[in-house]
Amino acid sequence: MQTPKYRRILIKFSGESLTGVDESIDPARLDLLASDIGEIVEQQVQVAVVIGGGNIWRGSKAIDRGMDAAQAHYMGMLATIINALAIQDALERQGIYTRAMTALRIDELAEPYIRRRAIRHLEKGRVIILAGGTGNPYFTTDSAAALRAAEIHAEVILMAKNGVDGVYSADPRRDPHATRFEHLTYMDVLSKGLTVMDSTALTFCMDNDLPIIVFNAMEPGIIRRIVLGEHLGTLVSIAEE
Repeated sequence: MQTPKYRRILIKFSGESLTGVDESIDPARLDLLASDIGEIVEQQVQVAVVIGGGNIWRGSKAIDRGMDAAQAHYMGMLATIINALAIQDALERQGIYTRAMTALRIDELAEPYIRRRAIRHLEKGRVIILAGGTGNPYFTTDSAAALRAAEIHAEVILMAKNGVDGVYSADPRRDPHATRFEHLTYMDVLSKGLTVMDSTALTFCMDNDLPIIVFNAMEPGIIRRIVLGEHLGTLVSIAEE
């Protein structure tokens, strides 16, 4: 068995990573995600997951139509909890022990997020699924991923993208001349306006020296390869390696 490069990671999935052709939550996508996580759990890697809710609710569209912003954001937090329960079910059907934890109290469905309890779950080999964002409106699930990664002392944040294998100079689905970056500094991302995560979350990662690896979530087995040390996707860190 290869020795993992990372022993504790946080994976950030967008809500859209669960979406199928006709369904907001596609069982096949869930099974793929669960299988990929299961591979690294077998390597005794401690895994936290933060999930978005955009497949169920888009608060920005509701705000554009006149909805109160805070109300729209809270609805988005509830959407992430639905996705977390779906991921939990998929993982447990594959025999993986989990705990769903939420920033909003919903005790009938999940544990409240308590930092020390979350770390203890990780130490016991359980995958923790962190839902409800930060528990506050106006902050994205990217910010939740950055905050939770710092709190649980994750070594790296894996930012899953849909069908894009890293950070490019332009949208590779629209520009055939777009080039992929292997390494970027946080300041490179900010100055070039590149799409990694929102600027608040990225600045937090820079201030707390949290490296980010951007990768294609749709490529089976890629999480395991990254955890074992392959240079895949795009690394964002304080200094280029």
